[in-house]
Amino acid sequence: MNRAPASVWRNPIHFLAFGLGSGAAPKAPGTVGTLAAIPFYLLLQPLDLTWYALVLVATFLFGIYLCGKTSEDMGVHDHGGIVWDEFVGYWVTMFAAPAGWLWIVLGFVLFRFFDIVKPWPIGWVDKKVAGGFGIMLDDLLAGLMALGCLQIVVFFVG
Repeated sequence: MNRAPASVWRNPIHFLAFGLGSGAAPKAPGTVGTLAAIPFYLLLQPLDLTWYALVLVATFLFGIYLCGKTSEDMGVHDHGGIVWDEFVGYWVTMFAAPAGWLWIVLGFVLFRFFDIVKPWPIGWVDKKVAGGFGIMLDDLLAGLMALGCLQIVVFFVG
């Protein structure tokens, strides 16, 4: 069970790291956090790919700080409620995805699969790379793997 600290609702850094509170979900906070990333993706989707990529870089770098600071304040490395990394990982998955709910759902499923199963090197990074960078990096890798799979499906089906 996810026990979100009260600071999530008082500290803006913790609130953002907890995905605007979505990471405070009592069960499956990573999945709930990824679901919460979808409306923001819908705002990002119309962007030119260059601007979309710049947003990804900015949110990844900002996430290193957000997740690292929140993790440090809580005294827990990568607390399950920290889901900013899921937001960014999902947005990476959806880079250059076609419009439509089919692709949004497929991207969601693929990202959650790689984020949960953590095939190499995701699992290695999750265990060996510390701090905000480590919290963000494993989800970046999950997003890149999901992106690759999604684009293969787009190539053959889309």
